[in-house]
Amino acid sequence: MTPKVFIDGEAGTTGLEIRDRLAGRRDLEVVSIAPELRKDPEARRALLNESDAVILCLPDEAARAAVAMVGSNSVKVIDASSAHRTAPGWTYGLPECGQRAAIAASHRISNPGCWPTGFIALVRPLVEGGLIPADWPLSVHGVSGYSGGGKAMIAEFEDAAAANHTDVPYRLYGLTLAHKHLPEMQVYAGLKHRPVFTPAVGHYRKGMIVEVPLPLEALPGSPSARELYDQLAETYADEPFIHVASPSEAAEVATLAPEGLNGTNLMQLYVFGGTGQARLVALLDNLGKGAAGAAVQNLNLALGLGETAGL
Repeated sequence: MTPKVFIDGEAGTTGLEIRDRLAGRRDLEVVSIAPELRKDPEARRALLNESDAVILCLPDEAARAAVAMVGSNSVKVIDASSAHRTAPGWTYGLPECGQRAAIAASHRISNPGCWPTGFIALVRPLVEGGLIPADWPLSVHGVSGYSGGGKAMIAEFEDAAAANHTDVPYRLYGLTLAHKHLPEMQVYAGLKHRPVFTPAVGHYRKGMIVEVPLPLEALPGSPSARELYDQLAETYADEPFIHVASPSEAAEVATLAPEGLNGTNLMQLYVFGGTGQARLVALLDNLGKGAAGAAVQNLNLALGLGETAGL
């Protein structure tokens, strides 16, 4: 029987991207709620419990409320919000970090955040391999397209009639150093302390660069950039959606733009090495591998379908 999938919040930015990726699939059926019933709790409750899988594309509190409405033990729930990313009983949906079997077996899967996807992919293998100590004071920064801020931020940048419309090309945010992505960054990268997270948003719709600078000379053992590359390349050698640029590929890169993988579920990792230093860089689409693409990948695993289907 063809599994039924309900996207709760399909009219939002991530929901629309997920629906586009599921369009035309014959191995599953996407069911929708009538527009006039989106705020009808009983209509939503019915779809949440009658579907084989549900993808929540909602604000955190709404996502928690939706989960509370699911009474069926057979429904697979994939939450694209940040509500359950470190919650007990939830599986973190980053297959490339040893999570595939857990995702396939779980009924509660939390989709990773876009910034943590790049950070964890870069750092976790190096911590596990002993090249970065778990208690090392790491920092992470970069730039993302404004779509990562949802409808409100999209309107701010795109709607000239909006009261808070802006034409600034680039701005920092998260200045309180208490960003909601920090717990998952620390937990799933295997760190003893939170990294110093300094995100920025640019005046473009989507695509992102995540960067972790490393003072190699100061690290225990003074690992080389080549050793970092070897660890990452070995970790992701068989991954369909992650490519680690070789040293020769990285040497050919003079500049790096954040929109290079837009529209894909791919993530490109780089190790740029200098004298005693390195810059670890992840390039991805914040609405692709950082959101909708990752949700579809997790959905495929949860339903026992081909992992790369629709991607």
